[in-house]
Amino acid sequence: MTPLPTSSTPSWWQRLRPPALAIDARERLRVVAGALLGVALAALLAPWWPPAPGLPWLMAPLGASAVLVFALPASPLAQPWPVLAGNAVSALVGWACASWLPWPALAAAVAVGGAMAAMLALRCLHPPGGAVALLAVLLPAHQASYALDPVLLDSLVLVLAGWAWNSATGRPYPHAPQAAPAPTRAWDFSDSDLDTALAHYNQIVDLPRDDLRGLLADAEQQAVSRRLRAIRCQDVMTAQPLRARTFTTLEQALRVLAEAQVKALPVVDADEHVVGIVTRADLRGPADPATTTVAQVMSRQVRVASAERPLADLLPLFSHEGHHHLPVIGADRRLVGILTQTDVITALARL
Repeated sequence: MTPLPTSSTPSWWQRLRPPALAIDARERLRVVAGALLGVALAALLAPWWPPAPGLPWLMAPLGASAVLVFALPASPLAQPWPVLAGNAVSALVGWACASWLPWPALAAAVAVGGAMAAMLALRCLHPPGGAVALLAVLLPAHQASYALDPVLLDSLVLVLAGWAWNSATGRPYPHAPQAAPAPTRAWDFSDSDLDTALAHYNQIVDLPRDDLRGLLADAEQQAVSRRLRAIRCQDVMTAQPLRARTFTTLEQALRVLAEAQVKALPVVDADEHVVGIVTRADLRGPADPATTTVAQVMSRQVRVASAERPLADLLPLFSHEGHHHLPVIGADRRLVGILTQTDVITALARL
């Protein structure tokens, strides 16, 4: 017998390994406590509506419904209509199969398949419904009242408990679909784009469309942020920028600005350390441009950035604080470049 390739073994085991749940301890406690309270409430109220002889006083698939209602309250499979109609319709399908099909194995198979077909047709797909239909076949008593008591009544109590508990703990239930925000970028996807993608996927997605849209948009934003954090000033800055010396006259500085079509010049000392910055407005004052130096009119409170600084850290300076240009310094604090709004926009456009 030929052994499996060693390289395939980790991949095979990786498929069997369950992924970690992305929820914290507080959410775990909320889910467990909600399911406990929901099922306990149904169990305490069940004696008030005793079922017909031969039927259980509490339906076992209620536990599976509780998992959906309290752990996945936004899921399309956990909404009130799927819970109530899915369980009740499945119970009727199971009763019909048990009553009309003489072979138990055939009745069990048709009950589950028929329940799924009915739930899909009525838009009330609820996984525990398959167990409800199968249980109807396995019960010693085959009665149509099984769909009402205990199935529908237990489901109703669970839905009401889910509504109260989820709402009280910050999980809106039933889930109300949110309108899609207007696209703000050329590559933002719309609801029609999402519908087309889901049609291509052609499988049931256990997540409401608005939550799926929000999850995908958030993942996209996280990816952009991650890529943005990897970009350094030195990657997008204009290297070896034009500069003015402290002794440069206003006339000379204006000529450089006009020829290079730039709006500002960093001012450096003899050691190439940034000591200020001048703009066109600074140079066009009442002073004599032929004799006045930039050191006399420059802004000395100049903000600089290191070449290794992540670009993401500097975005607020350009978007909220009104900066248009930022001198960039190296490890020896000497001028190595300048970062402009154009540089930033170009970098963002490449993400």
